[in-house]
Amino acid sequence: MDAVLTALGTMAAVVAAGWVLGRRGTLGERGPAVLARVVFTVATPCLLLVTVAHADLHLLLSRAALVTAISTGLVAITAIAVLRWVWHRPVDDVVIGTLASSYVNAGNLGLPLAVYLLGSPVAIVPPLLFQLLVLAPVAFTILDRRSQPREGTATPVAGPPGSRASTTPRSVAAGAVVVRTLSNPIIVGALTGLVLATVPWHLPDVVFEPFRLLGAAAAPMALLTFGLSLAVPRSTGEQAPRSDLVLVVLLRSAVHPALAAAIGSALGLHGQSLLAVVAISALPTAQNVLVYALQYRRGQALARDAGLLTTVLAVPVLLVITAVLG
Repeated sequence: MDAVLTALGTMAAVVAAGWVLGRRGTLGERGPAVLARVVFTVATPCLLLVTVAHADLHLLLSRAALVTAISTGLVAITAIAVLRWVWHRPVDDVVIGTLASSYVNAGNLGLPLAVYLLGSPVAIVPPLLFQLLVLAPVAFTILDRRSQPREGTATPVAGPPGSRASTTPRSVAAGAVVVRTLSNPIIVGALTGLVLATVPWHLPDVVFEPFRLLGAAAAPMALLTFGLSLAVPRSTGEQAPRSDLVLVVLLRSAVHPALAAAIGSALGLHGQSLLAVVAISALPTAQNVLVYALQYRRGQALARDAGLLTTVLAVPVLLVITAVLG
């Protein structure tokens, strides 16, 4: 467990540094937004490209991957059902709330946790790839679609001076959304890595080095962004709806690991394999969710507070899981 505690302590130190920078105003009012944009458009795509390109895609066909997909899907569906159909939250806020409920910190905490439990980081690959190749693209498709101007079933297009506005057919508007979604830096990085992982030949390591160097900045910059966001006074900053926050934290820290344990047991996982799947499902909300919220300017407070609370709860939850299943 020392590796997990070390990872948590390291993350806390970087977040604290971001908080100090925010309180001192070192980066100005736009600091969090600028850092989030760099992480979103440069660092994270590079990290995903290198990670997916070197991943063993056969792990996506394992029982552990199936447990990850089913349990994560159930958590996401529950979040959507409550946030949208019961509480009638705006679609953009539902997307961020769903990500905060189902998108775990697979990189910063997942890797040391997998090494501690199994002596290998292999266990973190299925949830990492599921998040990169399924959750993120679906979320960005919806967010990009929502950010497009809509008016009925057609998009107004300005014409020459004095002329009436024309409209773009739904099919053309849908095509524009597809193009924009496929131009999303996160999706471009993940898809490029997926292509490189499936081709029968391999690029030399020297080609990956610039991407690896830039990708290494993704985690610390996301943590700095998180710390900067925490420095905003509560009286002036956006407040997350308490009910939404409670729902997200419960789904992230309690419901998801419980589902993973039940589904994993039903599918025949046991011992360290079951322990690894359940423990990974109990990881806190990834800081990247806050980066996405800042990028799309929706649900920032929910992403920030969920990341903080689930990280604080991660230690006792992981200790309980290890004691019960270890």
